Amino acid sequence: MDFTALPDEFNRIRQQLVNRRNFMQRTGMAGLAAVAAPLLAGALTPLSARAEQDSPAEAAEEAAQAKDTVAEIATAALIAEDLATTFYYNGLVGAVIQDPNLAGPGGSADHVSSTGNVGNVNYIQAALTEEISHANLLRSLLGISKSSGDPVQTFYFPAGSFDTLAPFIGLLDALENAFIGAYLNAIQEFAHMAAIVREKKSKHEWCDPKYSAEELDYLAKVSASIMGIECEHRVLGRVISNSNPANNRNYETNDGITAVYNGKNSAVVALTPFLTSSTGPGYSLQTALANQSSVSIPVSGAPPAY
Repeated sequence: MDFTALPDEFNRIRQQLVNRRNFMQRTGMAGLAAVAAPLLAGALTPLSARAEQDSPAEAAEEAAQAKDTVAEIATAALIAEDLATTFYYNGLVGAVIQDPNLAGPGGSADHVSSTGNVGNVNYIQAALTEEISHANLLRSLLGISKSSGDPVQTFYFPAGSFDTLAPFIGLLDALENAFIGAYLNAIQEFAHMAAIVREKKSKHEWCDPKYSAEELDYLAKVSASIMGIECEHRVLGRVISNSNPANNRNYETNDGITAVYNGKNSAVVALTPFLTSSTGPGYSLQTALANQSSVSIPVSGAPPAY
């Protein structure tokens, strides 16, 4: 598939990083079994019939989603993947790596001590490789030739994030939950865009003429395949911290994120604290990429077939 670069739109996007929200806010998911049937029934109701049933909050969420473009979704995802790359690299080279649940006292990412846990270190090493792969794919979609052209080059983490296990794993869990929520929304939005193209509603609703319905379907599939890996990261973080059961959910959540790029509950807003110097020390994406080969391990796999 030949994706066209979107320089004008991308340049506009990279100048924006809007509104802040407390990244650590969590949303619960209670009584799902009791309400699943009505929710599924509502999801299958024709859009024309559901429109009149939307609450003001639902209408606001749908309006925000409708503003998201392919380039905006890919840009938000690229920022998230670069953030994850920087996070996992610094976890592998920071003092936290000497925790007994990781490389152990005196150990390192490439030399786990006898009192460390090789498997847990490998989880983080593989996660680093995977996030880099995701970013490379998104970069190609956006027509960015190299990582130095990415919209964000420095990420900020709370002081002590890479010193001990508790804050590191707490941050890992928060980040991966947000990434999962972002990709869940991306799947929904790409699928909706594809439906608009097929129904030829572009005169009435937003539709990016650069993409066919099949290409938008494929972007939804790619988003799902990436989300699956982010789910693995969330669970393996719980393995590292001995949180049992590690696989503690029937369904992943959107983490309160209701759109990818636009709106007050977007993924961009959720990530903004990590782009803000007041959050804590800054860490360079380019440093992480330049040195990742010394701590990462190979991982197989490629994007799903078109």
